[in-house]
Amino acid sequence: MMYIHMIGIVAGVCTSMSFIPQIAKILKTKHVRDISLQMYIVLTTGIFLWLVYGILIKAFPVILANSVAFLLCVWIVTMKLVYSRGEE
Repeated sequence: MMYIHMIGIVAGVCTSMSFIPQIAKILKTKHVRDISLQMYIVLTTGIFLWLVYGILIKAFPVILANSVAFLLCVWIVTMKLVYSRGEE
């Protein structure tokens, strides 16, 4: 059973960390023109719902992965809103 949780944790780390290159690019360039706000809002909502689901079923890998992914997505949405003002 432990290996099943490890697969979930590794999968969660991979998917959650996939947002890091986008965040690094935003920090470096301060440009967000090519980022779709609507897509990130839908994605963030979906990740939040996965987090709630994980909490309800008490699945640690789901909770951990979606907590991290949710925070990273919220950060990207926030930066999109902040930096979009200067790109108009």
